[in-house]
Amino acid sequence: MQKSWASPACNGLRAAAKGQGLRANTASRRGLQDVSITRTGRPIIRVQGGRSSLGGHTATVFGATGFLGRYIVHRLASRGCTVVVPFREEMAKRHLKVSGDLGRVVFMEYDLRNTPSLEESVRHSDIVYNLVGRDYPTKNFDLEDVNVEGAERIAEAVAKYDIDRFVHMSSYNADKNSKSEFFRTKGRAEEVVRSIFPETTIVRPAPVFGHEDKLLNKLAGASNLFTSNNMQERFWPVHAIDIGTALATMAEDDSTASETYELYGPRNYSMAEIAKLVDREIIKHRRHINVPKRVLAPMAQAYNKLIWWSQVSADTVEREFIDQKIDPKAKTFKDLGIEPADLANFTYHYLQGYRSSAFYDLPPATERERREEKKFLHVIDDQ
Repeated sequence: MQKSWASPACNGLRAAAKGQGLRANTASRRGLQDVSITRTGRPIIRVQGGRSSLGGHTATVFGATGFLGRYIVHRLASRGCTVVVPFREEMAKRHLKVSGDLGRVVFMEYDLRNTPSLEESVRHSDIVYNLVGRDYPTKNFDLEDVNVEGAERIAEAVAKYDIDRFVHMSSYNADKNSKSEFFRTKGRAEEVVRSIFPETTIVRPAPVFGHEDKLLNKLAGASNLFTSNNMQERFWPVHAIDIGTALATMAEDDSTASETYELYGPRNYSMAEIAKLVDREIIKHRRHINVPKRVLAPMAQAYNKLIWWSQVSADTVEREFIDQKIDPKAKTFKDLGIEPADLANFTYHYLQGYRSSAFYDLPPATERERREEKKFLHVIDDQ
């Protein structure tokens, strides 16, 4: 009789394979506590895990190719959720593909005026985020088309398929009676989506800072030359990462349905104070020339019609004269268990690229100041 033999290495591999199979079977088991029933009676497996985990929500994120979109897509996809990303431009969505594991981020082409494409984007989801917004008009879309009518079509698609949750991104100072057209359209959009889908969660973020923002990068750029209110507009800037964390938290907390959230930072700044922080960090002085509103507004309106990308508009000038107001009835980061970060702690991280090569490797401004103070410290001997 012929004897079979195997090397110790082969036996070790077989034992390891058996152990991995047992661990895989154990990990695939789900307890009753992992199953959650949604508002419409749909079961969802909610488990803690990484980007390769199974289970979780199927979320549609309109406006995911914009500034805030990447933060919410990354947080959802990295938790094992399936994220549907409606897009218009092929090149604008590529960076989102790596946010989740293979097959977790699904792209669907859509048009904001094409209702069937909107419905196809939401029909398989259990939560929908609307981050679509525009703060300047173009030849194809004005503010009413995007902020009000676009939000209305998305809310109707959500209501048609009775999606469990709908989170609508509004704006600070959203008010249908505001002097600013942007704030007016955002205020009307809140009323429209609530009338169509009463369980809508409304989020009003303050001016947001982060990579590719329109706050720090605008002040650090050389093209931001003209202002109209001596940069006296006051607001509570909020970190984009904190907004993304808050939006992801809302997906797992059904008590946030039908609520309104004012998300703002811990400290109130004027635009002039932020500009001073920016100049100190980039070790340059950016000039800002004050021009009366009656002169700058028509100039900005004409300039906005000449170029297709966002630079300045008449409504941008109008918003410089409106300070941020907080709704005392709205909920905040505190209700979500989140501590917002202060802008002053992130200027070095986001603005280092604006420094010249001679100062690029210098430490942050606060650290430099501490080093300078040590040069002038003297020991006083009373004897």
